Amino acid sequence: MKKLIFSLLFIAALVSCKSPEARYPASQHSGSYINESVARNKKLLAEEESLIKKIIANDSSKNYITSNGGFWYFYNKKVADSVSKTKPEFGDIVNFDYYIQTLNDQTIYGEGEKPTKEYAIDQENLFSGLRDGLKLMKAGETVTFLFPSYKAFGYYGDKDRIGTNIPIKTTVTLHSIREQDSIN
Repeated sequence: MKKLIFSLLFIAALVSCKSPEARYPASQHSGSYINESVARNKKLLAEEESLIKKIIANDSSKNYITSNGGFWYFYNKKVADSVSKTKPEFGDIVNFDYYIQTLNDQTIYGEGEKPTKEYAIDQENLFSGLRDGLKLMKAGETVTFLFPSYKAFGYYGDKDRIGTNIPIKTTVTLHSIREQDSIN
C-alpha cells in the first residue's frame, strides 16, 4: 500500500512539473490606428501651415518672422534694443494682456475680455504657443502670433469657444517683466 501511494505521488509530481507556456493575448493590434492618427495629424498640420503661409503671402504690410517653435509672428509695437534687451526667462513673472481671433480675423476672445494675466514663465499652465511667444518679447511690446492648432489648444480646444484643431491668431501686449531674483 505504501508503494502504491508513493508511486501515485511520484507520478503526480512528475506530471505537474511541465515547463510554463506563454500566454498570448486574446486580441492583437497591428498598430494601424496609430499609423492612421500620425498620417491624419501630418495632413492637418500641412493644411494649417499652408493656410498660414497664404495669409502671410497676402499681407505684405507686415514683416512676419518664422519662429523656431513652429509658429509665425510680427511686431505691432517693437521696443528698440537700446531701450531694453531683457526678455523673460524661466521663473520670471510677466504681466500681459491678449486677445484671440481665428486666422480669418473673427474674434474668439475680444480685447479686454480676458483679464490681465500674471504668469511665471514655464512654471504655470498656459498653451504652448503663448508660452513660447512670451519668451520672444520685451516689456512694452505688442506682438501678433499665428499658431497652428498643435501650438494653440490642439485636439481638445479650450472647452469653451475654441473647438477641435483650430489654428488661431493671438495678439499679446507684454506690460512688465519681474526677474526671478527680484521676487525672492
